[in-house]
Amino acid sequence: QVHLVESGGGLVQAGGSLRLSCAASGRTFGDYAVGWFRQAPGKERIFVASISWNGGSTYYTDSVKGRFTISRDDAKNTVYLQMNSLEPEDTAVYYCAAQASRATKPNFYDYWGQGTQVTVSS
Repeated sequence: QVHLVESGGGLVQAGGSLRLSCAASGRTFGDYAVGWFRQAPGKERIFVASISWNGGSTYYTDSVKGRFTISRDDAKNTVYLQMNSLEPEDTAVYYCAAQASRATKPNFYDYWGQGTQVTVSS
């Protein structure tokens, strides 16, 4: 079992930055690919970014490329999502998820956090 807790969300003006954290407890986090997803009000949850089990590769949805960076620190059992140049369209609840997989972007994730709200004002 892996327990995930997101933090770092908040209210920021357009053009600002936030860094989200996904802290894991339970099994060795280094065995897991981790993804970030977001769900805006009235919309489906969508993929944002993912990082492979060893941090060697990353994957981003087109709308965040060049603005968001995913990274991991397995010594701290934490994965980060650095979000720069935020836009009102980035407003959503952000979730992290983990899957024991060698794939950078697994097809499914077994473990999910509870989410953290990000609100970007115009």
